[in-house]
Amino acid sequence: MYKMETTTTNDLKKFKAQITRFLMVYKFGLDEIKTKIEILKQEFQYVHDYNPIEHVASRIKSPESILKKVRKKGCELSLPSIRENINDIAGIRIICSFTSDIYKVSEMLQKQENMRIIECKDYIKNPKPNGYQSLHLIMEVPVFLSDRTEKVRVEAQIRTIGMDFWASLEHKIYYKCNKEVPEKLRNELMDAAITVRQLDMKMEQLNKEISEIKESTSLEYETQEIVINNQKFYLPKDFFKA
Repeated sequence: MYKMETTTTNDLKKFKAQITRFLMVYKFGLDEIKTKIEILKQEFQYVHDYNPIEHVASRIKSPESILKKVRKKGCELSLPSIRENINDIAGIRIICSFTSDIYKVSEMLQKQENMRIIECKDYIKNPKPNGYQSLHLIMEVPVFLSDRTEKVRVEAQIRTIGMDFWASLEHKIYYKCNKEVPEKLRNELMDAAITVRQLDMKMEQLNKEISEIKESTSLEYETQEIVINNQKFYLPKDFFKA
């Protein structure tokens, strides 16, 4: 009896270690993506004096959520099967100011040499039936461990502030209603999604007009100014001659 309990405990410890290592690899994959995004943010800020990304959030699915996804998809309950069939264990959400920024960020990510795009779903040009809008990328990045290299899939959701606000409220409403949302509320959510889309279009136009005004009124010294690591440098005119 004691031997059986000991064996069971040891098996549980081994399984816990496997799951921990399994999820840690996805954490490392997220770290890789976040590093790339931070570099792109800073580069864009230095070169264009503009940052297309408002903020970034990330998460790892809990074992409970993974189990629900496995049952929903009907795939085998094993770590190799989970790795192959579930692409959103690691997720990152990138919030942009404007719709055009979403496509800029997506393009920059897709140009990364050591990253492979598995799938791209554009729910902005083709919103879901409930009104949901976002751009989804499934990205595969290499994670270099002490004894091997793992290819990890990370799902990126790129959206505007308005799209993110709508999606968060829609999720809360469905959670409170236990996914049985009355038709009246579904219609109102759709109307709200249309309003968000119209607002994004309006803000996009305003941003374009402001950029044109800024460009036409920019002073000469602004074109000579460089900011690196919060330190300002001014380019002597002789550099331009060179």
